[in-house]
Amino acid sequence: MSDDPIQIIARGPRAVAEAAAAELEADPRTEATTFSILEEDEDRDVWRIDAFPVEADEAAAIGEVLNSHASLIVTREVLADADWLALALSGLPPVRAGRFFVYGAHDRGLAPASTINLRIEAGAAFGTGHHGTTVGCLLAYHDLLKRRRFARVLDVGCGTGVLAIAAARTGSKVAVGTDIDRVSVRIANENATLNAAHARFVHAGGLDHRLVRGAGPYDLVFANILAPPLVALSGDIGRALKPGGFAVLSGLLRTQERRVLAAYTSKGFRLVRRIHRDAWAALVVQKP
Repeated sequence: MSDDPIQIIARGPRAVAEAAAAELEADPRTEATTFSILEEDEDRDVWRIDAFPVEADEAAAIGEVLNSHASLIVTREVLADADWLALALSGLPPVRAGRFFVYGAHDRGLAPASTINLRIEAGAAFGTGHHGTTVGCLLAYHDLLKRRRFARVLDVGCGTGVLAIAAARTGSKVAVGTDIDRVSVRIANENATLNAAHARFVHAGGLDHRLVRGAGPYDLVFANILAPPLVALSGDIGRALKPGGFAVLSGLLRTQERRVLAAYTSKGFRLVRRIHRDAWAALVVQKP
């Protein structure tokens, strides 16, 4: 691959696009690939995958996966030299999810007085509130708050920290977040300061960090990551929760729901709610 960044685009029917996206996530060669899937034309049932490889081998693997589906039309485009992160963030509109309103600095004047307003600056971290998985988690939390309050909350794979910050802003005395990416941890802590939220974020790959252990057990655990680590962490998340506690699981495609849910129901969890946003799913489960 040349030094010019490229974008690989695939268009096709929803079922095929979702299957291809699941394969991209499951394939060891592409499981770390940055990609999105969304509906482009509802009337014609056209869904679109946008993938952004950084290495030639990764680009080849993406092409192999997508081209294995005959009904997908796959194209490549060279991305012009630009500050894509700045352009993307400046064009993101604010998001309303239940009682939460998520916005960036460019939209600070649009925050309503009737919502819980969260200023989230993404930088290089995931979780501006626009992705279907993050919106799904916020909607799930909005619904859970109708039942009760959550004194102790853990956010596994915090990204920008939006979920733990939302918890801190709605009365959680303890709001802890972890991420495997040090940049995300820094950004999450900065966002906590911006929002005057008593949330703390640490660099950790699992639930063994001393802060995570010391602040538990938790009333609520958010895990907006990917399907394989959701399955792998099902036991740890169960042990981190109090009896009767809830987990909001996301970062998974609808096609991966059964696999993730099976990992948790096998440990005694019961399904409380499903939330679907585009091709993505969020599952709310409760520990017995």
